[in-house]
Amino acid sequence: MTRKYFIDNIRWICIMMLFPYHTLMIYNAFDESFYIKGKDIVGTSAFMITSYPWFMPLLFVLAGVSSAYALRKRKPAEYVKERIYKLLIPFICGLLLLVPAQTYFAERFHNGYTGGYWQQYILFFTKPTDLTGYTGGFTPAHLWFILYLFVISLIALPIMLIYKNAKRKPAFEKIPSWALPALFIVPLVMVPVLDIGGKSVGEYFAYFMLGYLLLSNDDIIQKLDKRRIPLLISSIILMAVYVILWVLWKKDIFQTHQLIWGVFMRLYGWTAILAVLGLGSHYLNFRNRVTDYLSVSSFPVYLFHQSWLVAVAYYVFSFTDNIPVQMAVIMLLTFPLTYVTYEICRRVPGVRFMFGIKAKKAG
Repeated sequence: MTRKYFIDNIRWICIMMLFPYHTLMIYNAFDESFYIKGKDIVGTSAFMITSYPWFMPLLFVLAGVSSAYALRKRKPAEYVKERIYKLLIPFICGLLLLVPAQTYFAERFHNGYTGGYWQQYILFFTKPTDLTGYTGGFTPAHLWFILYLFVISLIALPIMLIYKNAKRKPAFEKIPSWALPALFIVPLVMVPVLDIGGKSVGEYFAYFMLGYLLLSNDDIIQKLDKRRIPLLISSIILMAVYVILWVLWKKDIFQTHQLIWGVFMRLYGWTAILAVLGLGSHYLNFRNRVTDYLSVSSFPVYLFHQSWLVAVAYYVFSFTDNIPVQMAVIMLLTFPLTYVTYEICRRVPGVRFMFGIKAKKAG
């Protein structure tokens, strides 16, 4: 079985996107708070608006594809054990050790909190919250993705095993390339299933299973490769319309136009996912020392980045009101601090285990 390096490369690129995404989240103009909140900026919000429909769903798709490869060489018990070590344990450790730092600064920024960190640690587990933790209180923060992925992996396992062991399988490779974008309807109809705070377990389960059943098929990937330019053009057109709709309907999206918005967002997001996979298959199926390092470090970087970003933003806001300077400093400091943390943690066996870091030296 030949390793698909473009899967690894797309994954770490998505993780890298979180540095600008969460920096710009501080200045979002779609009426959502954040742990540190600056002025609403419509222009920079366009980056988040256009990337949100596809880049987190894409990570679930990639997880489904990776599970297809993993189950070809691992027994079910080994797969579950791996999920516990790589997802559940890092989630618990991150929830206990990383996330409270974010709500500590949120309490100080939004509520004028003057108590100590450990006093806030108790507050983290006792204060009523909407689960975002943007103004303090309990939250899984960005680790929701890891929790969802763990739960979805276990829920999907029986289905994946039934499919794997079936003597006759659906001929997904016969689906014509022009029909593939229409499959956006699958995650769309699953949105109401366990929708928690706008993050639907059902929807992400659908993306995971589409990755496992469909996009792990080499024939399908070849079709996406051949249609990569039409898919890219279609994605750009849909993205432009998507931004126009957001500008026109921003205040009424979830009152008057919620259904149309939800349908169009998932059509655009799924088409973009297909385009990324087609482009990735064609241009990103390679490895070198840099891509190996970025691939191996991507998971712990996901764990560490937001806590550093919130802490850096809190102090940056205290010494300058210049927004371009704030943005630049937050990203320029968060990036090295995150990777330094990774480099320290990967050298300590116990800590390495806590955060799901591979023992083998990257590169």
